[in-house]
Amino acid sequence: MSNQAELNIIGGGLAGSEAAWQAAERGIRVRLFEMRPFVTTGAHQTDQLAELVCSNSFGSDLPDRASGVLKEELRRLNSFLLECAEATRLPAGSALAVDREQFARLVTERLSQHPRIEIIRQEVTEIPAGPTIIASGPLTSPALARALATFTGERHLYFYDAIAPIVTLESINMNIAFRASRYGIGEQEEGDYINCPLNREEYEAFVEALLHAERIPLREFETEIEQGVRAGDEQFFEGCLPVEVIARRGLRSLAFGPMRPVGLRDPRTGQRAYAIVQLRQDNLAGTLYNMVGFQTNLTYPEQKRVFRMIPGLENAEFVRYGQMHRNTFLASPRLLLPTLQSRQRPDLFFAGQITGVEGYMGNIATGLLAGWNAVRYLRHEPLVTLPRETMLGALCYYITYASLKDFQPMKANFGILPPLETNERLGRRERALHYAERARMSLESYLQNQRMFS
Repeated sequence: MSNQAELNIIGGGLAGSEAAWQAAERGIRVRLFEMRPFVTTGAHQTDQLAELVCSNSFGSDLPDRASGVLKEELRRLNSFLLECAEATRLPAGSALAVDREQFARLVTERLSQHPRIEIIRQEVTEIPAGPTIIASGPLTSPALARALATFTGERHLYFYDAIAPIVTLESINMNIAFRASRYGIGEQEEGDYINCPLNREEYEAFVEALLHAERIPLREFETEIEQGVRAGDEQFFEGCLPVEVIARRGLRSLAFGPMRPVGLRDPRTGQRAYAIVQLRQDNLAGTLYNMVGFQTNLTYPEQKRVFRMIPGLENAEFVRYGQMHRNTFLASPRLLLPTLQSRQRPDLFFAGQITGVEGYMGNIATGLLAGWNAVRYLRHEPLVTLPRETMLGALCYYITYASLKDFQPMKANFGILPPLETNERLGRRERALHYAERARMSLESYLQNQRMFS
């Protein structure tokens, strides 16, 4: 294959960065377009590639968790971004969390130094001619989104996503808060999370304040691409609901959600609190912590007032407030093949959240597969369709064959895998391990049969 073959990749997020590396490593010249810093999104804060906008956690690393299964597949497939994540890892119990600044910096440096990758800092407003991967993410610019709508003939679907606040460690009152991981799982002896306990009275007062706090009207945050976007909670993705939306579902909804106290006891008292707010380390220096599961759309003054009601955060210094942003994704079951190839245009591929996958690892995984398949298309080789028994194969099958009526972004989970062929009565964790082992064997068999790499 000539080294002169070229591939356009639009979007320097997780999916685009992974796709660029995979294609370049296979001898393809890559033109990676990223519109930041000249065109901002309202959610990103830097011009770095692969910037993590929401959490700094890539999810569980345990072999009996769906995200752990997907990570193992990506390790086997030589994922570039997973390697960068491991290199910038922070203590987070059984999860893979990273220093977000060091992670993005490492990805940017390595891509910038690759001899076959050209990073072009400009907004793409039309779909380019020639082999292309669109990985523009949930914050696709209005101009490109209009071009996509024209190309597909479909209205885009919208929901609103949210990011959680970050506070300084020194502003957390450790006379009240304590370090611990759920059920004692963690790398640090004292636990990888800081926990702020609430009794029943404190919890109910917090929920009451949250319910009556002022929110930012969504239309003040950004201009809509199209008219007539519905208002209401149905626009939020269930996996990333703002805490104030969860609170409206019932007094104890937060105590069974992001503020659940299970698996945590105050080492000073041995007691379990009525509710817990967890904070997870956000940078390598350990000076910043993010409020786990506390995505929000409250105004900044209200965030400061209401979140300081949490015991241990009464003097919290917020270095980043939570905020909302538009999340855009395609009607993929009508538009894409499991290869992540457009049904209308064979040389056009899509990857990342715009396809309807959710979660950092899903974005990375689809970027990897799109990169592989774009190369194989250029080489006139058969494209890769991974087995449905693998987590990545199941994700790609879901987004391309789900019912459009109920189609919403999907992250890795065991529910999208084909059922196990066994008559044994298995417990939940045992069943998960069977799924994980079947996925591993299925991927290994596929790679060996395709002779993709040894």
